[in-house]
Amino acid sequence: MTEWLPDHLAAAEREAGTTFDLTACVREPIHRLGGVQSYGALLAVKAGRVAVASENAAEVLGFEIGGDDSFLTAEQRAGLWSLADADTGQTAMMPLELGGRRFDVTVHHADDHVVLEFEPAPDTPEFGTLYAPVRQALTRLQRAATVVEACRAAVREIREITGYDRVVAYRFESADGPGEVIAEEVVDDWEPWLGLWFPATDIPPQARRLYERNWIRVIADAGDTTAQLSPAVLPETGRPLDLSLSVLRTVSPFHLEYLRNIEVTSSMSVSLLDGGRLWGLIACHGRDPKPLSPQTRAACEFFGVALSLHLAALRERDEASAREQSRTVIARLLERYSMDLPMRWSQNPAGLDQVIACDAVVVRTDGALSLHGVGPAEAEHLMGALSVPPPGEVWHSDTVDGPFPGVLVLPFGTGDDCIVWLRRERTVARRWAADPRTPVVLGPHGQRLTPRGSTAVFLASVRGRSTGWTTTDLAMAVELGRAIMGVAVAQARQLALLNVDLDSFAHAAAHDLKEPLRGIANTSTFIVEDAAGDLDPVTRRRLESIQRLATRMDELLNALLSYARLGRTELARSPVLLTDAVGRALDVAGPRLEEASVEINISGLSGTVEADPVLLDQVLVNLLVNAAKYARPDGGHVQVGVEQNALFVRDNGIGMPPHLREQAFQLFRRLHPDAVRDGSGAGLAIVRRIAERHGGQAWADESPGGGTTVWVTFGSRDLQ
Repeated sequence: MTEWLPDHLAAAEREAGTTFDLTACVREPIHRLGGVQSYGALLAVKAGRVAVASENAAEVLGFEIGGDDSFLTAEQRAGLWSLADADTGQTAMMPLELGGRRFDVTVHHADDHVVLEFEPAPDTPEFGTLYAPVRQALTRLQRAATVVEACRAAVREIREITGYDRVVAYRFESADGPGEVIAEEVVDDWEPWLGLWFPATDIPPQARRLYERNWIRVIADAGDTTAQLSPAVLPETGRPLDLSLSVLRTVSPFHLEYLRNIEVTSSMSVSLLDGGRLWGLIACHGRDPKPLSPQTRAACEFFGVALSLHLAALRERDEASAREQSRTVIARLLERYSMDLPMRWSQNPAGLDQVIACDAVVVRTDGALSLHGVGPAEAEHLMGALSVPPPGEVWHSDTVDGPFPGVLVLPFGTGDDCIVWLRRERTVARRWAADPRTPVVLGPHGQRLTPRGSTAVFLASVRGRSTGWTTTDLAMAVELGRAIMGVAVAQARQLALLNVDLDSFAHAAAHDLKEPLRGIANTSTFIVEDAAGDLDPVTRRRLESIQRLATRMDELLNALLSYARLGRTELARSPVLLTDAVGRALDVAGPRLEEASVEINISGLSGTVEADPVLLDQVLVNLLVNAAKYARPDGGHVQVGVEQNALFVRDNGIGMPPHLREQAFQLFRRLHPDAVRDGSGAGLAIVRRIAERHGGQAWADESPGGGTTVWVTFGSRDLQ
């Protein structure tokens, strides 16, 4: 609880030269202060016995209280206990006559007791006089189109109903933050508070919790002498009676000093709730004592409920409008980017700032950053310190160090892919009713918070924070994430179907073409053999070209069949010793390496990899054969090894131009068509296809000293 008080405020108290400990205010159990305001009386009954009574009960009621509840008639008792069981809180009130005196009795349960609070009833009933103005006030309230307009109407109407000298609407910045006066009605000779901010220390956490439980709180007289409860503590609990729902609950001495320091004698607070959380208060102050009847309190409480509902409706209307605008933007973006969502964002993330209002957007896809409204250096620094939440969640803050304190992170895709909305620092000059750095100094009526007012305004700027992220902002980020996933899933399904169709077509085409191609090759061979002596040299060369091209076509079809089969066969993973796999690959590729005078080095190679043994052998054969094909004329060397969980085959051959390395992994793409006579150009494409089937990757870069190094990974199953 004491952590709620910032260190700088505790230090400020000491520097101000006071002996007051503000943390004592935070620790104070204000719902168990053991007393009530003396204009009324309290009795707590348990099992027919009066277990607790305020010391002024006899004076207020006009008779001595015995040990039981026999002062109530059976009908009165039944009505009161029925109200208590209804659990209507401070609105559970019924008129009662005892010993010739009329009372308004409020009833509730606390600590297994039925608590009765007696207030002298006014001479004339108030319901008839209150109904018309309250009804008219509610009608006028419903016309308010904005939060400020609604609050202005509310303070005007409540002052008219109650007659307080000052009525203000007070909105909290956050659940535990400071508050601002956004509407006010005040007598001419009191200083206005409109636009002033009040430190969070004015209303400690336990007071805020009580405001959430009780719609209304009335202090009739700040100079009142508290009527203590007897006994002071309950024998069964060892603590004072819980007065959380009490209308007569006594007031903290700290708060009474605060009221006296601002020259207020009576006050009323009406809670404004949003979703059960304290959004703000209607605070009323009077210069004279003012007990409010239960009827007036009920009218103000009802007005507070109506205002809370109206404010919630205004908020929902604004949020609905904002969400509709964002959804329209999301729909346009997805329509525009649906063909290649990540790539389009990496080219231009502009438009995402219309989904959620911000100053800049960063999109990270496969480690690459695309920027809108922020420089590369700032973005790199920010993203380096950023933690990406799990998929389906968002992370946000408005106090991150740097030029963009506002950060909202939405993960998408896999890995660290994410969209980050950024907001710059919002420097706001605020008019404080007291210096927020020193909330406690010697006041004229005690060591408590200083008098507030426009004559003692402190100007301070809020630094290091951005505009906060609203619930609408967070909701739209989540909605965008779901939309992205929906597009990604649809694309994946479509791609899977296309791949199946493509594999089927490639397999069927290659298989069906081989038969007529074989017929062409055989026919040309028969012609050459049967008419060898009758053919002129030109015809012979043409027939030999047919044979050569048919053989070449057969090789290409074999490669296409092999590539297509990779998408149709199931993987049979098992732990494979790398040395065994290289040995089997050399049985096939060894003669080619010897023919090209290429030496192989597998010293230091060890460990296993979980892969399909047949496909792993195919990877190694293709890479070793490539090393032989593209060796230098005077030969060379090739090394097989493992680094950082990736298998590599490194040669010192003729190499690949950097801008063409990615093209080398395309099917039938040969970067050096004149370097060798054989080969289909499918080897590296097959290697990559096998790696991807295992959930891994394949890529190439330059070997140290020249040549090519091809790297292959096999998914989440690390090389060991």
